[in-house]
Amino acid sequence: MYFSTAQTSLANNAFQQAEKITGKYFRLSPEVMKNHRYDVKTLAYLEDHEVKDGAFAHLCRYHYTKDDRSNQRDSFYFYRICLQDNRILDAINRGHSFIKLNPLLLYIAAHELVHIIRFETREIDFDASREEKEREEDKVHAITSDILQSCISSDLKLILDCFGNRYKIGDLCN
Repeated sequence: MYFSTAQTSLANNAFQQAEKITGKYFRLSPEVMKNHRYDVKTLAYLEDHEVKDGAFAHLCRYHYTKDDRSNQRDSFYFYRICLQDNRILDAINRGHSFIKLNPLLLYIAAHELVHIIRFETREIDFDASREEKEREEDKVHAITSDILQSCISSDLKLILDCFGNRYKIGDLCN
């Protein structure tokens, strides 16, 4: 299952909204938020290694080195948020009476942006051990929940509850 054009548009809107509220939470200006280099791809546009079973989104990091005209090298990390349309749509289909696409996409977007900010500020190493990454997921969920309190609705509250310790709708991983 792949996102339709309308669902892809909803995902883009969710990331725009998440960028604003996440930046505000971390007290980052829009310009600083733009310095976090990332893009978002849906399942139809992912490479094989970017597809991850058991996750709504998979965060990949790429290292780029760019030579400029003065022969100086600029090196940076670039993140790709790989949306797993099939997992997201499956969760919506299974929970159609209570799980809505918009709030789920907003949660996923904010969650992944928190990861990127924490990696970029070296709160955690992208190549941390599996145990550290598991602890990081709990921290990122708590931060994401705090961030989303500014735009809470009953549908979003349900999403946050589902990702709490009592309920899980699959794993989000980086």
